[in-house]
Amino acid sequence: MIHAWKAYKDYAWGHDELKPISKSFGEWFGLGLTLIDSLDTMWILDLKEEFEEAKDWVEKELSFNKNTDVNLFETTIRVLGGLLSTYHLTGNGLFLEKAVNLGTRLMPAFKTPSKIPFSDVNIGKGTAHPPRWTSDSTMAEVTSIQLEFRELSRLTQEPQYQEVVNEVMKLVHQLSGKQDGLVPMFINTNSGQFTHKGPLLNLLSSSLIISHPRLPDCTPLFVSPCSSRCSQDHLVCFLPGTLALGFHNGLPDDHMDLAVKLMETCHQMYQQMETGLSPEIVHFNLQASDGRDIFVKVWLIADIGILLPETVESLFYMYRFTKDTKYRDWGWDILQSFNNYTKVHATDHQYPINPGPRDKMESFFLGETLKYLYLLFSDDMELLSLDNYVFNTEAHPLPIWPSSPK
Repeated sequence: MIHAWKAYKDYAWGHDELKPISKSFGEWFGLGLTLIDSLDTMWILDLKEEFEEAKDWVEKELSFNKNTDVNLFETTIRVLGGLLSTYHLTGNGLFLEKAVNLGTRLMPAFKTPSKIPFSDVNIGKGTAHPPRWTSDSTMAEVTSIQLEFRELSRLTQEPQYQEVVNEVMKLVHQLSGKQDGLVPMFINTNSGQFTHKGPLLNLLSSSLIISHPRLPDCTPLFVSPCSSRCSQDHLVCFLPGTLALGFHNGLPDDHMDLAVKLMETCHQMYQQMETGLSPEIVHFNLQASDGRDIFVKVWLIADIGILLPETVESLFYMYRFTKDTKYRDWGWDILQSFNNYTKVHATDHQYPINPGPRDKMESFFLGETLKYLYLLFSDDMELLSLDNYVFNTEAHPLPIWPSSPK
């Protein structure tokens, strides 16, 4: 964390993303994404000096009064979630003030005929719109922003933030067109109806494919978007942790059984790669005549790894609930592979693998991946207890409250 943060400070301070190879920066929304995503990580890791420098930037430089389009989902989980989490961890009202300012500026996204929010909002002009190519929004995005807006209402005692996101959930629950409890990937912002032009979203029913037993520990599972594809996205590897969390909160035993098997598959997505790092997508060889169970289509850009957090996220949950040290061991192996194959030093000129590293450090590497690894290795099992905190989609912890605001 210190290594990555120092490079961000030296070459990308106040910008969205570090470009470590060219020692420069990239912008997405112009909101200091990496800095804000890292605030609660630095606080948790007790990097007080680094935190104070970042806090000073938030106080003096962070402004949302700018004519720029931002993605509602990404801005909510990264910036709004990061500010709210840091407020709760530190008690500093500066972060709540900034969060309320941003949340208010995001509200125009919900002014649609259906109350399903647009994907993009101009936080300076107070206008919102869908992408240029469609009037649809992504189901996963519009149903993953409730936590932060409800928290805004709880803290401000102003109900409008919670009301708009509750309307989304109410509509989705009422809609017909679900198959085996699954919903399509897209929903139309004008009609409020599902758009059936992509694979079904969500898991555990007809989308769950049982793989062959040649992978270790017998009968591992993988989750694919449709029955005709023998592949799994790394993003799916959040699911073991989700299942384990559900089991911890009273769901049936088979949720944990499934979590254990899916966790093994996600582990193998790292273990069977030469670098020990998983790509974004792996493909499964159901015949495995060549002895390889998992393979990568290296010519696809989506099959290149980008330091994603989902597997270490689930390892954290699995270790917290089972105390099985193998999950720590797996996480340690991943961390060593990060150091061996992705760490960029000031004197680097050649790299151990081809293609070489991508010139981009995602904000979620500091906000999620390193945070979950630290929590996985922490001996303090009550540090951000999962009975007291819930982590948002970007790994920003928020307190669990006994009831929602009226």
